[in-house]
Amino acid sequence: MFVYADNAATTKPCKAATEVVNEFNEKYYGNPSSLHTVGQIAKEKLEEARAVMAKYLNAEPGEIYFTSGGSEADNQAVFCAITSAAAIGARKGKKHIVSTKFEHHAVLHTLEKLEKQGFEVTLVDVNRNGIVKVEDIEKAIRPDTCLVTVMFANNKIGTIQPIKEIGALCKEKKIIFHTDAVQAAGHLKIDVKDMNIDMLSLSGHKFHGPKGVGVLYCRKGVYLQPLIEGGAQEKNKRAGTENLPAIAGMAKAFEIANENLEEYTVKVSALRDKLIRELSKIPHSVVNGDTENRVPNNVNICFEGIEGESLLLLLDENGICASSGSACTSGSLDPSHVLLAIGLPHEVAHGSLRLSLSLENTEEEIDHIIKVVPEVVAYLRKISPVWDELEKGERKHVI
Repeated sequence: MFVYADNAATTKPCKAATEVVNEFNEKYYGNPSSLHTVGQIAKEKLEEARAVMAKYLNAEPGEIYFTSGGSEADNQAVFCAITSAAAIGARKGKKHIVSTKFEHHAVLHTLEKLEKQGFEVTLVDVNRNGIVKVEDIEKAIRPDTCLVTVMFANNKIGTIQPIKEIGALCKEKKIIFHTDAVQAAGHLKIDVKDMNIDMLSLSGHKFHGPKGVGVLYCRKGVYLQPLIEGGAQEKNKRAGTENLPAIAGMAKAFEIANENLEEYTVKVSALRDKLIRELSKIPHSVVNGDTENRVPNNVNICFEGIEGESLLLLLDENGICASSGSACTSGSLDPSHVLLAIGLPHEVAHGSLRLSLSLENTEEEIDHIIKVVPEVVAYLRKISPVWDELEKGERKHVI
């Protein structure tokens, strides 16, 4: 049996989105910046897609900027000198930014660049359950804070952060609030107005849209400078001819995801909970992150005494596609910074497994995972010298 359970890394494009991409490649190939009829028809289609994205975020179409994906959107939202929040802050003498220790590297690496340019960054600790406390964000805020950036849902352990409360705090203190919603968009209800979100990043391929396309929402009144220079596209904020087929495909996928959100939540949450319930029966294992306050499709669990890389390879041999963390860092042998941030010991964090589901997954597939994972874990422990030492009492079990 084949089971694709790595939807947090990327999703299979849905049929409707693929059909839209193909249709647009055939019919609407004009450049939206061209003044002739073919170009202006493409422009109309571009604005229709913008309106769809705005509708399901409860934003205004003019607040939607198309990007190449979530990483670019994160960079543009945060990066100094040529971006919004940091640039405003610098002009006002405010050069302090608040974030968390378990953000995506698209944010963390950008913050490192900001520090080299004279900004100060405070990374707030995260609880063992993988949820940041609003009061800790408030304590980290200073008079010179210009930006708070906290992800909506964590990409590795799936925990949902108190975005509305953080947004309200930032609004009260007149600080720009950005959230990386790459793992939340299409999986959770998002209302940028109700949640007081000033900037938001999302990526099409996380909700069955095409790869290479995303959105940066930027609230009207927030100053936004381009990350890419060279043209007047996207209201002079993102140069480069728009990838209209991908944009239209993303809009269709986003529409479908939001219209089917209730069905998705009920079905996928049930599959998730079954996996958590059964896999947590494996001795010396621990589920990472809050078991309830998490996106419907995420399961993250560690097994003591094994290596995550070996686990993934053997699962793949048994037809199961999974992950030990973010696909962006899968080539690294270091344990996930997210798991370390929530307090897991280095040796335990190495044995992590992330299973991320979609509406296409079935009960039979979940049963296959439940059958195979304990067998693979038992095999790896049998050949592990570390597990042998644990069983002999030469080392103490951490879990």
